[in-house]
Amino acid sequence: MREDAESLDIRDVTANWVNAEVLRRQIEARIKSLADLAHTPLFFGRLDYEHAPGADPAGQAGRNGQAGGAGAGGGAADGSGGAADDGPPGTGGDAATALYIGRRHVHDADGDPMVIDWRAPVSQPFYQASKKQPMDVVLRRRFGYTGGDLTAYEDEHLMDPAEAVRTSRLLQQEIERPRVGPMRDIVATIQPEQDEIVRSGLTGTVCVQGGPGTGKTAVGLHRVAYLLYAHRERLARTGTLVIGPNASFLRYIEQVLPALGELEVRQATIGELVGQVPVHGTDDPAAALVKGDARMAEVLRRALRSHVVPPQEPLVVVRGSRRWRIPAYELEEIVGELLARDIRYGAARDALPQRIAHAVLVRMEQAGEAPDDRVQDAVARNAAVKAVVKTVWPAVEPAKLVLRLLSDADFLAAHAEGLLTEEEQKTILWTRPPRSIRSAKWSAADAVLVDEAADLVSRTTSLGHVVLDEAQDLSPMQYRAVGRRCSTGSATVLGDLAQGTTPWATSSWDEALRHLGKSDAVVEELTAGFRVPREVISYASRLLPAIAPGLAEVDSVRESPGSLSVVRTTPGELTAAVLAACGEALRHEGSIGLIAADVRVPVLAEALASTGVPYLQPGEETTAASRLTLVPASLAKGLEYDYVVLDEPGAIVTAEPDERTGLRRLYVCLTRAVSGLAVLHSGPLPARLA
Repeated sequence: MREDAESLDIRDVTANWVNAEVLRRQIEARIKSLADLAHTPLFFGRLDYEHAPGADPAGQAGRNGQAGGAGAGGGAADGSGGAADDGPPGTGGDAATALYIGRRHVHDADGDPMVIDWRAPVSQPFYQASKKQPMDVVLRRRFGYTGGDLTAYEDEHLMDPAEAVRTSRLLQQEIERPRVGPMRDIVATIQPEQDEIVRSGLTGTVCVQGGPGTGKTAVGLHRVAYLLYAHRERLARTGTLVIGPNASFLRYIEQVLPALGELEVRQATIGELVGQVPVHGTDDPAAALVKGDARMAEVLRRALRSHVVPPQEPLVVVRGSRRWRIPAYELEEIVGELLARDIRYGAARDALPQRIAHAVLVRMEQAGEAPDDRVQDAVARNAAVKAVVKTVWPAVEPAKLVLRLLSDADFLAAHAEGLLTEEEQKTILWTRPPRSIRSAKWSAADAVLVDEAADLVSRTTSLGHVVLDEAQDLSPMQYRAVGRRCSTGSATVLGDLAQGTTPWATSSWDEALRHLGKSDAVVEELTAGFRVPREVISYASRLLPAIAPGLAEVDSVRESPGSLSVVRTTPGELTAAVLAACGEALRHEGSIGLIAADVRVPVLAEALASTGVPYLQPGEETTAASRLTLVPASLAKGLEYDYVVLDEPGAIVTAEPDERTGLRRLYVCLTRAVSGLAVLHSGPLPARLA
C-alpha cells in the first residue's frame, strides 16, 4: 500500500501548481501514515461470523457450522499453537464470514480488504461479544506476538454452550507487558465498558471519571482515533486537540495516535493554549485561587465595557455640498442598543460605524436621495464617523486591560464591587506594578485572564473536538478557556477527582462541566483497574476517605503477591536504601520510576550520578541502557512505570500548601506502578498509611 502511494505520478493530473502542491502534501501524509511500526503487528484478532456481515441470515442456511479452521480449539498462550493457522477459516467459515481485525485497514493488490480497521462497525463484536450476547460471532481469536512475530493464539467459541467462560491469558499478558518507552495503544485490549465510551458519538460531550489504572487516558485517545475514522471530513475542517497537564505527559502519549495512523491531531498544554503573553512569574496559592475563580470573568467584562463612553456631542457628516447631522441622543441610543445585545466588544465596535452610517442614509432617503450600500460604506469610513467611534468605543488590547486591573487598585475596586472582597482584591494586586506589558512578569493564571479578555473582544475559534486530560486540576477560568475552544464542538473530559492536586481542583464534575459550558455532558465512571496491582491500589485507596469521600475504590483485576513493600530506615540511611531499591527494581524487565518530593530530587540525582547509575527525565524514552527515570512528585501525574520506588511519602505531603492536596499528590505517586511498588521512608507515614 505504501509502495503504491509512493509510485503515484501526479505531473499530468493537476491543473496548476497550487493543486499539485496540495496533492503532493496529501500523498506525503498518506505515505507517512503507512509507515511500518517496529514490533507492531498489523492484526491482533479474528472474528468468524455465523453469517456474512450485512447479509440476510435466511439466505445463509447450511453455513452456520462451527468455525475456526485447523486448531480452532485454541492454541496455548505460550505459543504452542496458532502460528500455522493464518490461512482461511476451515469448517463453516470462509472469506465472507471470517474477518481479521487490526490497527489499520489493509487491502491486497486488488483492493480487497485483508485486515479490517478496529474502528469499523463490523469490528465492534471483537470487543463487545460475549457468551450471553455473541453478536452472531461463532469464534473470536486473539493473536499473541513477541517482537512482531506471531507466537500464540487463543480461541473463544461464543456459541458453544459446553465451553466455559475464562479469562484470556493473552489479554492478561498484553496488559502486563513491560512499559519500555512511551505510552502504547490498547486496541488489542480494549474492554467492553471502554469500547462503549470510545465509540460514543461526536455530537455529545463525554466526561470519564476513572481511578488509577482504569485506562481513561487511553480511552480518550482512542476515542479521538475513532471519531477521526467515523467523521473524518468534518473533523478535517474543524480540527481536533488533545490537552495535557504538562509537556512530559504529552511526550509520553505522543506516539499513540500516530501508531493508529492519525497524524493531524494537535497536542498542547493549557499554558500553550492561552499563550498570548509570556509566563515568567508565579502566584502564591491564594492569588492563583482568586484569579482562577469564575467571578473574574464578570470582573473582566465590566472592566472592558467601562471603556464605552456615551456620546456627548452630535455628529455632522459632510458629503459634497450637504451636511447630515445625527444628534447626540440618537448616537447614544445606537450605542445603548449595541451594549444591550451583549455581543463581543470588537464585533460591536465594528458594527458601530455601519449603524451610524445607516442613520445618515435614512436622512438622505428622507431628503429624496437614493443611496446604496456603497454610499453607506463610504459614510462608515468618513473621518467624522471614525472619530466618534474612536472616542465612544475605543479599541482595547486584552493584555493592557488585565495589566490595568492587576496594577490599579481603584480600577479593580470599581469593577470587582460585589464580586470580590477587599481582601481578595488585595491578594491579586501586583505589589510592584510593571511599566508595560513587556516588563510584566505574567503568571500562568494571568495568561488565562488575558485569554478571557481576548475572547470578550473577539470570539475564540472553536474546534470540532477537544480531549482534556487530568481535567480535575483545572481552575474555573481554565475550564472556560478550554470550553471556548469547543464551544461549537464536543469534548472528551478525562480525570479523577481523587487526583486533584491544585488548590483550585474541582470538587465535582457537574461544577467542572458547567464552567466548561457542557452541562449536558454524559458522565461515565471506569472502576475496573487493569494496570495497577490490587495490592498497590488497595494500599493507596486508604487515602480516599480523606481526599475524595464517597468516590468508589478501583477494583483491580490483577493480583500480584509481593508487588508492595514498605520499608522504614533512619534518615542517614534513606538515600542509600532508595538506591538499593532502585538496583533491585532494575533486575526486573521494564521501566523504573524513582518518585520523590521535588526538594529531594537534587539529592537523589547527585547520589545516582555518584554511583554511575544513568537516569532519565520525565517523558524521555527509556532504552536498554537507561530504564530508570527520576520523577519529581509534581510531574508524576499521568505517567506509568513497571516498578516504582517512592522516596519519603511524608515529604511529598508536606511539600503542598495543605494536607488534602498533599495526600492527593501522594495518592498519585503511589499509583504509578504497574508491576511493583517499593515505599521507603525515614519519617512517619501519613496516619492512614501507618
